[in-house]
Amino acid sequence: MTSIFLLGITLSCSAAFIHGTGASFPFPLYTKWFAEFQKLNPEVKINYQAIGSGGGIRQLLAHTVDFGASDAPMTEEQTLHADILHIPSMVGGVVLTYNLPGIPSGLKLTPDIMADLFLGNMKRWNDPRLHAINPELHLPDLPVTIIHRSNGSGTTLILTEYLAKISCAWKKGVGAGPAVKWPVGLGGKGNESVTSLIKQSPGALGYIELSYAVMNNLTYASLANTENLFIAPTVASIHAAAKASEALMPDDLRLSLTNAPGKDSYPLSAFTYILIYRKMDGAKGQEMLHFFKWAITDGQNFASKLHYSPLPESIAVKTMKALGRVSIVW
Repeated sequence: MTSIFLLGITLSCSAAFIHGTGASFPFPLYTKWFAEFQKLNPEVKINYQAIGSGGGIRQLLAHTVDFGASDAPMTEEQTLHADILHIPSMVGGVVLTYNLPGIPSGLKLTPDIMADLFLGNMKRWNDPRLHAINPELHLPDLPVTIIHRSNGSGTTLILTEYLAKISCAWKKGVGAGPAVKWPVGLGGKGNESVTSLIKQSPGALGYIELSYAVMNNLTYASLANTENLFIAPTVASIHAAAKASEALMPDDLRLSLTNAPGKDSYPLSAFTYILIYRKMDGAKGQEMLHFFKWAITDGQNFASKLHYSPLPESIAVKTMKALGRVSIVW
């Protein structure tokens, strides 16, 4: 039997098959992590299904997977049913991507206009209010077609949480959550389906994770932040939102980054979480803990290339301390 030394821990190379499920938001980076980790630890096999944050939480609570993943932190009621730790894995951004013929870039949106678009109150792209903040664009006379997620989704939570913060009409009429009753629009399951619908629909406006927008060559809007500055979603502006909020991080590591303060902060930024049982079984648990510690340290080096932000250093330190509370039960 051979051994591997990493992060100061020696582990035997007995085969470990680890199963996880949940958010599609971080899937491109998680896929990279699993591949790189398995190069270092070929006996560890990690299978992950991106079925959405809601599905990840349900399967974790049902004990049908070894770990879950969610952009939406679990509710207090959900955490009563299991002793689960929230492990922030990186910072991502939700982008408002659009399909407007002849406008490859440059669209700007303010909070009030965003709310009216998703409420269905602003029905055409050549609306005078849109023209007023985008005078350099020749906005087409096309109907606005909203594309949203049809399944329980942390990406939906991020957007609707933001809209509830900036719009009383949205907060009272729709609310925030992984699944809401949308006033208008077409639904797609997962970031991939939403991306496909946007590509197929002239006049479409939808929301997806930044990495999916970049990989699919979709255009996306700059959004006005709390300083009334139009900020494009980039690794730097997403990281700025996390840095501006890091002092607020509670001990349970559940923190909203939407509408974060700071002149450089992108307003639709969010942590995404790996959800793990505080007590893990034997050799598999030890291998899982090994992987999670690697992801929060060496794994962060892969984030920026895939359009995610690595965790701010102070939050990574708190996350490693949280992983120190895991118990391996033999």
